[in-house]
Amino acid sequence: MNQLIEFRLDGVVCMGQKGQYIVDAASDNNIYIPTLCNIPGIKPRGACRICSVRVNGKLMTACTTPVSEGMDIESKSADIEDLRKAIIELLFTEGNHFCPACERSGNCELQALAYRYQMLVPRFKFQFSKRTVEASHPKLIKDHDRCILCKRCIRAIKDEKGRSIFAFGKRGHQVEINIDTKLSKNMTDEQALEAAEICPVGAILKKEQGFKDPIGQRKYDNEPIGSDIENLALQ
Repeated sequence: MNQLIEFRLDGVVCMGQKGQYIVDAASDNNIYIPTLCNIPGIKPRGACRICSVRVNGKLMTACTTPVSEGMDIESKSADIEDLRKAIIELLFTEGNHFCPACERSGNCELQALAYRYQMLVPRFKFQFSKRTVEASHPKLIKDHDRCILCKRCIRAIKDEKGRSIFAFGKRGHQVEINIDTKLSKNMTDEQALEAAEICPVGAILKKEQGFKDPIGQRKYDNEPIGSDIENLALQ
């Protein structure tokens, strides 16, 4: 049986379901908390840390932390917002992201968050990592330059036996997400498209399909990320 509980988010009294994750409870109260790795309906992993909030004085990830009665949550303080901006800058400097030439430009969540946080020149040095493009699979291309290791594809894309088509390979700073060669041979067009769409950046692309949305008609061309939730709060 669902149990309503009361909590505070940035000083606003909110209601949520006991055990509901903070990021979902916030959304139900028309408050946007940014995230890159979270997928509604799939068990969270807290991989990107962009949804970090302060709960009763301690930093925690909003996608993995359940709300509880009387919880006091801080999400929009200057230091937390700067932490999120720093993570975005790190992702841009750690990978090789060239937005003007990317097929996901305008549909990319990382790019949209960079605009939201007004990222100009990152405070970190660019790594210029040497990475490959994995194009040997029948229906997919995996561009390791753009991958942010969010684990969305690993957690969401399975075959009919529940086996993950994507998995981590290598270790340490060389870690990357690869496509299983055997399992990828049996992917349907629908699975390939789902894999491409589940990726928050342009790391996974379906072969023979690119630049299908014209400039000006892409998801974040006219409406910034998170505005669909925030606009509800103004109504």
